[in-house]
Amino acid sequence: MGPGDRVLDLGCGGGRHAFEVYRRGAGIVAFDQNENDLAEVADMFAAMRTAGEAPAESEAAAETVKGDALDMPFDDGSFDRVIASEIFEHLPDDTAAMAELHRVLRPGGIAAVTVPSWLPERLCWALSEEYHTNEGGHVRIYTRAELEAKLKATGFLIGPHHHAHALHAPYWWIKCAVGTSNDAHPLASAYHRMLVWDMMNSPTTTRTAERLLNPLIGKSVVVYLRKPYSGGAERTG
Repeated sequence: MGPGDRVLDLGCGGGRHAFEVYRRGAGIVAFDQNENDLAEVADMFAAMRTAGEAPAESEAAAETVKGDALDMPFDDGSFDRVIASEIFEHLPDDTAAMAELHRVLRPGGIAAVTVPSWLPERLCWALSEEYHTNEGGHVRIYTRAELEAKLKATGFLIGPHHHAHALHAPYWWIKCAVGTSNDAHPLASAYHRMLVWDMMNSPTTTRTAERLLNPLIGKSVVVYLRKPYSGGAERTG
């Protein structure tokens, strides 16, 4: 994605994906229900423009929109690309949200959907009831086959997939074992510092380790989709 594309970050949260899209010169709409998150994302968009880390406002717009993933305030086919990262596992009516994603994506457009991978997520649920019963928590665990079947039934062409964030899986297992809100626990705190260090420095050793571990314990599975120009939901390469 880049200049000329209009991108929706569905359930943007803190805006990590939205910021990278903006840096690449695409127009971005950061969409979420959380007003506090959206205010912080808007502040970061402004800071990026001031620092010269993003295109001029006349070249690519960046905006935040508050709303419901089941009833988005956008016209049909409004976006060239959609990112839906770690959102469907939170929604009781995930198929309705998938239908909305399909509606707002233009024919021929591409979407990237991520959800927690089955094995790491199953271990989190086994270690902590609080992890999946707190307000706004996860309401289901997907297998990739189930996720792809639901998206295919919505009308998408299913493309490649991969797993990501293997180094994050042990952190969440630790958090579930010691208490999901117990950030001060020595083990959880130490592992978190390591993750921050890794993200800031991207050393070859940890990048290689994560690449090798991703197929086994990657915290997330990423599935790429395309909205066909006409009916049909056959798999695409």
